[in-house]
Amino acid sequence: MTIIWPNEHAIGVLILTVIALFLFTRERIPLETTSLFILVALTVGFQLFPYTSQAGTLKISEFFYGFGHKALVAVCALMILGSGLVRTGALEPVGRFLARLWRRGPMLSLLVTLVMTAFLSAFINNTPIVVLMLPILIGVAIRNDSSPTGTLLPMGLASLVGGMATTIGTSTNLLVVSVAEDMGVAAFQMFDFLIPASIAGCVAILYLWLIAPRLLPEREIPMTNVSSRVFSAQIELNDNSPVVGESLSAAKVRAEGRLKIDKIQRGPGVFITPLPDVILRAGDRLTTSDTADRLREISVLLGGTLYSGEFIVDDEHPLSEGEQKLAEVAITTGSRLMGTRLTQARLLSRYGLQFLALHRAESRISRDVDAIILRAGDVLLVQSTPEHLGKAKRSGDFLVLDGSTELPHSEKAPLTLITLIAVVAVAATGLLPIEVSAVAGCFVLITTGCMTWRDATNALSAQVIFIVAASLALGVALMRTGGADFLAQLFLSATSGLPSSIVLAGLMLLMALMTNVVSNNAAAVIGTPIAIQIATRLGLPVEPFVLAVMFGANLSFATPMAYKTNLLVMNAGGYKFTDFVKVGIPLMFLMWATLSALLVYAYQL
Repeated sequence: MTIIWPNEHAIGVLILTVIALFLFTRERIPLETTSLFILVALTVGFQLFPYTSQAGTLKISEFFYGFGHKALVAVCALMILGSGLVRTGALEPVGRFLARLWRRGPMLSLLVTLVMTAFLSAFINNTPIVVLMLPILIGVAIRNDSSPTGTLLPMGLASLVGGMATTIGTSTNLLVVSVAEDMGVAAFQMFDFLIPASIAGCVAILYLWLIAPRLLPEREIPMTNVSSRVFSAQIELNDNSPVVGESLSAAKVRAEGRLKIDKIQRGPGVFITPLPDVILRAGDRLTTSDTADRLREISVLLGGTLYSGEFIVDDEHPLSEGEQKLAEVAITTGSRLMGTRLTQARLLSRYGLQFLALHRAESRISRDVDAIILRAGDVLLVQSTPEHLGKAKRSGDFLVLDGSTELPHSEKAPLTLITLIAVVAVAATGLLPIEVSAVAGCFVLITTGCMTWRDATNALSAQVIFIVAASLALGVALMRTGGADFLAQLFLSATSGLPSSIVLAGLMLLMALMTNVVSNNAAAVIGTPIAIQIATRLGLPVEPFVLAVMFGANLSFATPMAYKTNLLVMNAGGYKFTDFVKVGIPLMFLMWATLSALLVYAYQL
């Protein structure tokens, strides 16, 4: 076929697309930064070099429409609703049922867990589903003195499989359906592609149940062998202490930088704020926390006496950890701590959690604590009381991996669940579009006290918002300048002479490979206009090619960075990159082959 070469504006957009896809793969560059770069490049470029075609002049304001696009509105509203389920404990009955079931038999329990995870993920963002399941499965492994390796990763992938079944299952589905509708394709209803997704999902569940656990080596839960205990104690400065008359900052230097003062007691009921320039006096009691050996060493360096309560620490009165226990807490997506420096997280004062160590799978962590910026999926080893750990669970900022099955619950849980069911039902019947019913659902949760405005804003992800807006802007530029048509010509040229069924399968495979390297939302938005152009040039129905893009962009199984819950599962379960490759690549090709065959059969291609 003859390829019509694009104009200079389309060439510029295609170059920007390649640069964007490359930047999306760079772990050190935040996705929000790349998205903002795309928006700046498009707006500045088309402002300096305007583009005019038969359809008129492309206005730079069109690149900002993504921030108000109905797909983004629906995605944000559904994120808030999902967060409400977690914070109120609306999914507690499911957790209780599964926790009881796992006591009976592992094989049947794993199958039920996979099926239930996939089913719930068809209607709820999969992040709260994974947050619900992880502590249950880890608790089962701890009670049975076994590794959770064979259950956590299959469960996480099952949540991705289930999300493919409805238009609201994932943000990717919403974007593809909305972009296609904007381009004149008949709107997909909530259950229009339920049958092919369900058939392929059954095949995937059988693979995850019977084969995937056998492909995974045993992995230890991160940091479970760390035995350092942190104790709170007081160091009383004696008359001959070398730091008496010096500032607190000077005392910290003498203690070799190990001294972390929580408060200074100067006489009964008198407490001094531990500012760096405070001058220390004899008799001051410095409250600090550290390991037993370090506390003794610091007390010697400061020339003080170590106290625990009212007793001098000695052989008869050793340091006691009381009801303190070790636990691992994972930073969840939407946590207030995401993007916060570890030293500014105020774990002890805000949550009552004493930080011990940090685990970030497959990534180097700076030894300088001040330089560590918390990410979703990071696992922190902390020490605290059961009471404070319970509060941390209910905060929604952490996933507590302590082996218990205690789930957060509030009296608002039933109302939250009813609201979500109503949102789905209203959208499924076509009474209201999903973006309208979801926003109405958020209004109900906030006005009834199920969530606060702080909870709602914390549930939103700046990363998702910017990626969606930038991807939609890039899609507009590709369509209006003819870049998408040019890419469609290249694809058809490469597949020239092949049956339409192979062309469709090739498009889905291309999307599957792309989504495991770059953002799945970006792959979906860029791929949708290309798919429509391919179908138009072949004179075939547009719907199967749009579905091929949507299904392909959801096959985020082969790498941990392909989807945010993959990272959460990876860190919580101590998986390696190769574990995702071993399990995810066969699953990706299995789903690709099944879905391709089903679409070809359904649309008689």
